[in-house]
Amino acid sequence: MVTTGTGMASATPTSTPEAPGKRRSLKRGGLVTIATVLALVVAMGLTILGLGAADHAVANYDASAWLWSTVRSEMARVNGVTGRVDTRLQIPRGQGHSMQVTQTDRFLLLRDLNTGQVSSLDLATLQVTATTQTTAGLGVSVALQDDAAFVVDAVQGVVRQLDPRSLVPIGEPVRYPPGLTGGHFDGGGNLWVAVPSEGTVSAVTAAPLPSEPAAAGGAGGSGVSPKQIRTVDVADPSHDLTISTLDNGVAVLDRTTKTLTTVRGEQKSTTPLTMNGLGALPTRTDGGKIPVTVPDERHVWIVDDHAVKDFPVPGDGAKLQPAVAWAGRFYAADESSGTVYVFDENGQLVNKFEVKGASGPLELEVRENYLFINAPNSQVATVVDDKHQVREVDKYANDVLGGDPPPPPPPPVEKDPPVGKPGAPRSVTATAGNAEVQVSWRAANPNGADITKYVVEGAGKTIEVGANQRSVQITGLVNGQEYRFSVHAVNEEGAGPERQSNPVVPTSEVPDPPASVTAEARPDGTVAVTWPAANGQGLQIKKYVVTAVAAGATAPAGESTSTELVVPAGELEYGNQYAFQVVSVNERGGASEPSPISGSVVPFKVPDAPPAVQATTVADKAGTIKVSWATPAENGRPITKYVVEANGNKQDVTGNAVELTGFGEGETVTVKVRAVNEAGEGPEVTGTARTVAKPTVTVTGGGVTETTATVTVSVNDGGGQASCKLTAGGKTVSGGCDSLSVTGLQPGTAYDYTFTATNAAGDGTASGTRTTEKVYGKSVCVNNTGSSDPAQRVWCNDSGNGMGVFSGTSLSTTQIGRGSNGGQIEAICHTTGEGINDYVYNPGKMGTSPDDSTSVWIRIRWSGAERYMSFAWFNVNGVSDPDDLGPLPSC
Repeated sequence: MVTTGTGMASATPTSTPEAPGKRRSLKRGGLVTIATVLALVVAMGLTILGLGAADHAVANYDASAWLWSTVRSEMARVNGVTGRVDTRLQIPRGQGHSMQVTQTDRFLLLRDLNTGQVSSLDLATLQVTATTQTTAGLGVSVALQDDAAFVVDAVQGVVRQLDPRSLVPIGEPVRYPPGLTGGHFDGGGNLWVAVPSEGTVSAVTAAPLPSEPAAAGGAGGSGVSPKQIRTVDVADPSHDLTISTLDNGVAVLDRTTKTLTTVRGEQKSTTPLTMNGLGALPTRTDGGKIPVTVPDERHVWIVDDHAVKDFPVPGDGAKLQPAVAWAGRFYAADESSGTVYVFDENGQLVNKFEVKGASGPLELEVRENYLFINAPNSQVATVVDDKHQVREVDKYANDVLGGDPPPPPPPPVEKDPPVGKPGAPRSVTATAGNAEVQVSWRAANPNGADITKYVVEGAGKTIEVGANQRSVQITGLVNGQEYRFSVHAVNEEGAGPERQSNPVVPTSEVPDPPASVTAEARPDGTVAVTWPAANGQGLQIKKYVVTAVAAGATAPAGESTSTELVVPAGELEYGNQYAFQVVSVNERGGASEPSPISGSVVPFKVPDAPPAVQATTVADKAGTIKVSWATPAENGRPITKYVVEANGNKQDVTGNAVELTGFGEGETVTVKVRAVNEAGEGPEVTGTARTVAKPTVTVTGGGVTETTATVTVSVNDGGGQASCKLTAGGKTVSGGCDSLSVTGLQPGTAYDYTFTATNAAGDGTASGTRTTEKVYGKSVCVNNTGSSDPAQRVWCNDSGNGMGVFSGTSLSTTQIGRGSNGGQIEAICHTTGEGINDYVYNPGKMGTSPDDSTSVWIRIRWSGAERYMSFAWFNVNGVSDPDDLGPLPSC
């Protein structure tokens, strides 16, 4: 997989001869946003999930790619053939970080943009073989192809080869003017960079590796160094350039003049394009057709040796990423919706699909005959084969890790501002040198459309420079003659108003530049630039002019009458790398050559306030709340911890969520969350949550039958997870917290009940009484042996004068009275007693001989007490079968 990004390595540059006829002038634009890149820091604490170590060497020669997940802080190796994850690496302290990774079948180079640490991972063993520290933030890239590894310091203009086994430098670095762009390999193994200040692209070839890994503490490679093998003019100096490496060579987009130049071998071809906005290229292009994407216009131009075609991309917004060529089609990803649009070579839309859960950049990389599409902020990736079959990949396959917070919600969609011509540049300043003038300015208001270029006019010259090159050196002037220059900006709507510089007079009486420059990023967001006093060569130094250099950009940083300039907070982009050069200006307006460039620094300040802070009740724990938040902008330094404060107690947290305990029942807790980095604590965000309270139970209804009592309630669970039970008559049932029933009760009986709801904070109860319905029967005695009704074929033992009522469940117990024939009596339950005398029996069912004896007795209410009557003399609600007593329970 071809993956490239930005980073910065510590390097001691050495000189490489300049291309003939090229002047190294230092120009700068404003803030640089380089394409989002993947990365990973694995110096400590790697957890391997998936294949065993013995399987890794074989697996890496399959069509696989390592994909980063910023939410779970882990890497997943996706096999292109199967479309599944076979190995996962859990990375501590990487959550929410911007990352870069570049890989071959043997090595994985990893760089954490938040910390600047670079690690080399041997894919045969999944062991970290070396680490090295680079300056954090954007401004440097790592590149890897076969066994050639490079670190490209775009700010300083240094290209250094490393031994991928030990990360030790190989030979001497190649040096260019500051402010490079690019740093990618073509298919022939050449590393290409663009030099906007010169208007050139240049190729570097790697030195061979030593047989053994280069040792730390010294340069490796048997004295052989990487070489600059070619430099090609592709644009005027100070134009904005971006590149895409090819199978053999490089494509260069001059974003200032809207032209695409291809360099293949000795052949150079330039194609003008008719686009209005700023174009973008993928870092690598496979095949002969080069896609140029204009995000603002949602348009793609396809350039080859024969023709130029263009087509629109559906959708809205300007978050379209550079289209990628793959197997005769073009894939354009829209990060605002997570949608990937697929076009054929004629620009016809042939497919589109969505990467689920994507909330940010989509990384499209071609490797081993597959296109891998990764959403770093989602658990989903996609693999496309050369037949354009799309398969979805679950990067969290097997749900091994778990417990990570969800990704932050995507930011709200902002309405596009009204579009108009740009405003006038600010602070246009001209500084005279020896037969030359440097003109610098601050950015113009783009008025809703990207500035594509600035136009500098004066001294009979018109010079176009890139939008990121806001300083230009105008040479060939006459000493002693006064000049004035104007600058105006251009966007897709046209040219904005011009602004005049101060008048200047070039002179040969120029001071020396400062001998050195030092830059220091301060915790308050400012950058202090200092230098020793310059030699005025007999004239007084009146001021110093400071220029900031970033990757592919230069711009004025300010002026000072002393030997220090403090660049205000917010003037430079936090997390981006900058270096500085200083020009001395004497009392007659003569300016020196630029000083040597300073070391790179990354401006920083305290982190922003954590977004999406949520405080919630923990339902299953008493006195506990949970607080979670999304990662805020780190502002140039990694977030080291979060301070969570609740009711006066502080706690340090390294993740994005924490449970806080020790509060009271049903207590409302106010929490404050602050992020901390090297600059200190950032602003706080407040949230509130209530701990679990004991439940409350309110009886809303219910009912009874002869043997059942039902209680219906309304339960306030107090924010917890309540479970409920009902107790009555010595019986307890558990279940839902809306209605419960106790069964097996006796008819006509009052029962006290308690309904209890329980959660983590304790119990809530409600009590009352339920009386079951009564059951009645009739005492029956009929001397009618000829009746056809079995229920009436009951012989009286006392000539019809009544049925015996006994103190116990047999005829041998004391008879205490007689029930009247047909009299209604309340029944309580039935029981089994001793055998009843033969002449007292139940005649049984229809058609049987009336000789069935019975041992069933009915407990009845008799004269204020409970007594017994034989079933033979008792008809329970019309039931004459002792096997079917209806609602009458057993005693």
